[in-house]
Amino acid sequence: MSDSHILFRLDDQTAILTINREPQRNALSAEAIDLLHAHLDRIQGDTAVRVVLLTGAGEKAFCTRADLGGGAVPTDGAHTPAAFLEYARLLKRIYNFPKPTVAKVRGFCLAGGMGLMMACDIVLAEETSRFGTPEVNVGLFPMMIGALIFRNVLRKKAMEMVLTGRMLDAAEAESLGLITRSVPADQLDGAVAQVLQSLCAKSPIGLRIGKDAFYTMADMPFGQAVDYLADQLFAVARTQDAKEGLRAFMEKRKPVFTGE
Repeated sequence: MSDSHILFRLDDQTAILTINREPQRNALSAEAIDLLHAHLDRIQGDTAVRVVLLTGAGEKAFCTRADLGGGAVPTDGAHTPAAFLEYARLLKRIYNFPKPTVAKVRGFCLAGGMGLMMACDIVLAEETSRFGTPEVNVGLFPMMIGALIFRNVLRKKAMEMVLTGRMLDAAEAESLGLITRSVPADQLDGAVAQVLQSLCAKSPIGLRIGKDAFYTMADMPFGQAVDYLADQLFAVARTQDAKEGLRAFMEKRKPVFTGE
């Protein structure tokens, strides 16, 4: 399997994954999905990596669709195509990844690309970026990514977006909660670098336990959520990183986190 569809680079403590199909506006191929799974497997077990950055090659698009070839529109058969299931598995993998994930968006982010973006914890986009779910225009519907849309956007706003296929600019995407922040194009790299630097300076085990706890409690009743988070606070407080953080605070120095 060629690795040309996904580029991997390790920059200090950040693993950078780039969708490398610029002529296809970074449409996500089945091969690219397999490569992303493989890279995430390796990254998860690499203690040198503290954060993952996902982006697209070039200036025109982050990712514009899931280009799954012949499996994308099945004509017969009783079972869901493997291509559908692998894309769904990728969304779940990124959403539940134990390390912080950041998306850097330039240009268009559409359809399947919206799913990749929203599965990440933090999304920074240049202010000229465009977002949308145009599947309805060709008789389809944004199914799997709907699970992410409805976890980020108010229901009426979400329904307008998926039913009409209307394109959104970065300012509206930010106001709806689809992205974390939009910034001028010439400031995007600097803003992303600042976020990555901040995440890498934190306790890896603290972020892992905290991220998992917040996503796990999201659908719990209030009382159950509070009790569960009390247990998770105890779990974090018992780590060596938490003890180091408290010592560093008392000694007025920067903590040295080891992920233990």
